[in-house]
Amino acid sequence: MSGLFALLDDVAALVRLTAASLDDIAGAAGRAGAKAAGVVVDDAAVTPRYVQGLKPQRELSIIRRIAVGSLRNKLLFIVPAALLLSWLAPWLLTPILMCGGLYLCYEGAEKIWEKLSGHAPAPEETNAEAAADPVAHEKKVVSGAVRTDFILSAEIMVIALNEVATEAFLARAIILVAVAIGITALVYGVVALIVKMDDLGLLLADRESAAVSALGRGLVRAMPIVLAVLSVVGVVAMLWVGGHILLVGVDELGFHPPYALVHHVELLVHDATGPLGGVLGWLTNTALSAVVGAVVGAIVVAVLHLLPRKRAHH
Repeated sequence: MSGLFALLDDVAALVRLTAASLDDIAGAAGRAGAKAAGVVVDDAAVTPRYVQGLKPQRELSIIRRIAVGSLRNKLLFIVPAALLLSWLAPWLLTPILMCGGLYLCYEGAEKIWEKLSGHAPAPEETNAEAAADPVAHEKKVVSGAVRTDFILSAEIMVIALNEVATEAFLARAIILVAVAIGITALVYGVVALIVKMDDLGLLLADRESAAVSALGRGLVRAMPIVLAVLSVVGVVAMLWVGGHILLVGVDELGFHPPYALVHHVELLVHDATGPLGGVLGWLTNTALSAVVGAVVGAIVVAVLHLLPRKRAHH
């Protein structure tokens, strides 16, 4: 009987140890997710523009496919690659992340160039393409969204990985999987809510209550403006995240002046603005990172678009 009690004591101790470990993992996952919150906002701002112009009944289907692609990116490619690289070649994480940042700068700058040069496809052209071959058009939309999401997801997971770098390998893997699932559900849940808000408005507008009906009509009128603003925010977010990745990357690789200058200006604004110093300092860092992203992206756009055109002309 004493042996049975001893065994039960051991089991109870193991349960307590397991519970404590799970609490530690949950806490670390929460910290890692909070660290990546800035990029999560970017991801939520970028995605709604991909469903603009699509039929309302297809919006949730497209978002679901993008969400599945995002989760597949994280669980099948990004998390295993990040864990493997952090174990075998941690020095490769920064250059790989910088390549992703360069792509984000290029995509953001290309959207601006298309808008300014008039090369962006007109809504009529997009609608005609969708009407001619809706399956191919949706596949193209989902492919572009998942490709951009891959870069943002990689940034999120690397930020999370850096936050839990001191944890054991198994704990790191569990934390990254938890962050991947939680952040994907959060981002695409918010995106689905945003893009279907006008349908909710139409539903409320038919209610008998005057106040509820007015709220519904207000939502319907506001949503095109909200989506247009989010489209702009999405482009700015790509430039911001891409520029920030490049600034931090070159700093970690040993070239300190660019990021040191940005950080110095951020501290000046922080110290000069009193109670608002934290917010204004962060905004300063964000704005300067976006400027860097725009400049780098413009260079890439020029190399890929303008220079070949000039050679063809000559």
